[in-house]
Amino acid sequence: MNYDAILIVSFGGAESKDEVIPFLENVLRGRNVSRERMLAVAEHYYHFEGKSPINRQTRELISALAAELERNGPKLPIYWGNRNWLPLLPDALRKMKRERIGRALAFVTSAYSSYSGCRQYLEDIARAQREIGPGAPEVDKLRAFFNHPGFIGANVERVRDALQALPADARQNVRIIYTAHSIPVSMADTGDYVRQLEEVRRLVSAELGIRNDALVYQSRSGSPGQPWLGPDVLDYLREVKARSLAQSVVLAPIGFISDHMEVLYDLDIEARQLCQQLNLPVTRAKTVGVHPQFVAMIRELILERMHPELERRSLGSLGARPDICAEGCCPAPQRQGK
Repeated sequence: MNYDAILIVSFGGAESKDEVIPFLENVLRGRNVSRERMLAVAEHYYHFEGKSPINRQTRELISALAAELERNGPKLPIYWGNRNWLPLLPDALRKMKRERIGRALAFVTSAYSSYSGCRQYLEDIARAQREIGPGAPEVDKLRAFFNHPGFIGANVERVRDALQALPADARQNVRIIYTAHSIPVSMADTGDYVRQLEEVRRLVSAELGIRNDALVYQSRSGSPGQPWLGPDVLDYLREVKARSLAQSVVLAPIGFISDHMEVLYDLDIEARQLCQQLNLPVTRAKTVGVHPQFVAMIRELILERMHPELERRSLGSLGARPDICAEGCCPAPQRQGK
């Protein structure tokens, strides 16, 4: 199938103190999150002068992908639209329409299948198309890539680098703590999010010859009375120390593809401070970011969609995700009380 362009679809983030509250209001619109909680999250951004690194890192990814496509093809223009902050999806599609883009492939900056990581992006794209109206470009989303060799290989190298960064005398009894964004249990129960994360954990640890590992969650939000996936990373670090499960830890945020605000604050600030208090040596693995294997993977996903006869590579037992999500896949979580 022929395509005219690539569309990078990301979460978006504030880039100044003045943008923090409007950005968070966009993110939390329609969700049962108190003003008090929103202001507490805003403080995370103010700790970094209100500037989330996610937009900068998306620009870096676009630049790296553009160079990859220029070297190896296909030579397609790249557009960028965010869910929650500038540049917004409707603006990206409006520009594509002006520049006569009829059909585009969307790369969503989420490796896994869940409502917030898959279907919500599809809904956002459809909403932007309705806003643009007749002539809006058609957009096909690339498949989830959690078990693609390029994603796994890049994560393996990031964790290996973090292991090497530990003091030599702390590497004998180290636990790899893989982290992912917590989501409501009601959302997790309707999809493969946890199963996919467990598969990535297994694949990365197997490649590194690691048996001492765990999957935990971070960045919980929402109503305190609503069950979310756990254990929380801070609670788990306390357990590691209390039960002498390891002499040191590596935090590996496999649930994220870039070192954005939640990685920086929840792991590099909160978790690192806790480890210092616990006298528990810690390093944090980088996310895949612009790792060459990851960037090459994006090109491969583009090629397999343009040429269906090509092999759809995946590792492990779950296989390659379908190109087109089934009707009703990744449904929204049920609101509390329903």
